[in-house]
Amino acid sequence: MRIYNTLTNKKEDFIPVKQGEVKMYVCGPTVYNYFHIGNARPLIFFDVVKKFFEYVGNKVTLVRNITDIDDKLIKRSIEEKIPVAEIAEKYTKAFFQDCEALEITPADYHPRATEYIDDMIELIKKLVDTDYAYEVNGDVYFSVSNFKNYGKLSGKKLEDLQAGARVKANDQKKHPADFTLWKRAKPGEPKWESPWGEGRPGWHTECVVMSRSLLGETFDIHGGGIDLIFPHHENEIAQAEASRNVKLVNYWMHNGYLNIEGDKMSKSLDNFFTARDILQKYDAETIRFFFLSKHYRSPIDFNEDILKESRQAVKNFYNCLRSVDYLSFKDEKLNDPDNERKANRDLFIKFMNNDFNTAKAIALLFEIASVVRNNDEPLYRKKIYSHLLVELGNVLGFFMNIEQKLSNDLSDISSDLIELLIGYRIRLKKDKNWELADEIRNDLKDLGIVLKDTPDGTDWNIEK
Repeated sequence: MRIYNTLTNKKEDFIPVKQGEVKMYVCGPTVYNYFHIGNARPLIFFDVVKKFFEYVGNKVTLVRNITDIDDKLIKRSIEEKIPVAEIAEKYTKAFFQDCEALEITPADYHPRATEYIDDMIELIKKLVDTDYAYEVNGDVYFSVSNFKNYGKLSGKKLEDLQAGARVKANDQKKHPADFTLWKRAKPGEPKWESPWGEGRPGWHTECVVMSRSLLGETFDIHGGGIDLIFPHHENEIAQAEASRNVKLVNYWMHNGYLNIEGDKMSKSLDNFFTARDILQKYDAETIRFFFLSKHYRSPIDFNEDILKESRQAVKNFYNCLRSVDYLSFKDEKLNDPDNERKANRDLFIKFMNNDFNTAKAIALLFEIASVVRNNDEPLYRKKIYSHLLVELGNVLGFFMNIEQKLSNDLSDISSDLIELLIGYRIRLKKDKNWELADEIRNDLKDLGIVLKDTPDGTDWNIEK
């Protein structure tokens, strides 16, 4: 297996710390809001990474943290007029609900930052004692100038960071890139006792402590979105290596952005759709197909047309299995005289071993499905390929609820009927039959289905 390592900017042979085991840490949510569909990309991709490592025989430990103390939670607490702990609990619960709806397998551990405050204080104390950090008026900063390898993950240079920074005249930092390890508490904020007074840890410290606590001093893979390379992951490396002089992780993996109209989808730009909003319109497998049909390091443009194509592709897989009555033989032991299962498995593994090329893996699923659909193929071969389609699809997270999906297609039928009615309404509007077009809109609204006309067509959503 070869994995693209952000640290070296090249593909490298994957050699785990312990043979047969893979330990992974993937940055999880800051629980101050519902996560947007762009946040779903690393959740889905690293879910597949775990599934594939397990498929080829590894024991995998996946840690996905919960950041439940942060400036963003405090701000949301003020806006909603409820305590920070309640904000954290509300959106943590929503996070798990949305992950379940997206059919994302839970991580092995979901540590919460507030459970590790004492360990974070110990790490910061060590950095202060060894001159990698300093305290000013109850705030503690990491000194990037004292860490000689700062910037090795992102490629950023200290002189460039210095030149590009806008430093306030009364800034407490020695260097503009110095980052906060401990924040002095302001009135009314959550706080913990520390050697520097009451306060709370910085975001970058949390992941170092939680990952090492659960996975060991050096583990195999640290993942997340490309936006986390700097400063978050860069700052994790600095703290980890400064405190123990060993690597935190051997392979850094980052997925590309989900863009909308050329810009990164993000809450800060207010150009995002929450995962739960999209799930009102598209099912989990459609969203999964949308992301996995492109290589994980490539950017993806949010596009309703491609989502509709993805939905149809997934439907085609199920129609293919339905055409041979897959459920009637799904547990049947099948002979494979031509060893076709092994050949296809090997090809699938070859694609995934090349830096998780899910796009090629999905293309192979289409080829396998074409054999099942071919009326000229003998039934025994169709059965073999049906088993293959489900087996390899499972590795990518498809067909996880296959019995329910094949025996109950009402949700798909409902979506198709809505699209059909929208098509009729568009034709009525072209014919200037406004009264009947409005009647369709109003009838759908009475059923809780809201239409929105846009320059690109008509969108629909289920009203909460």
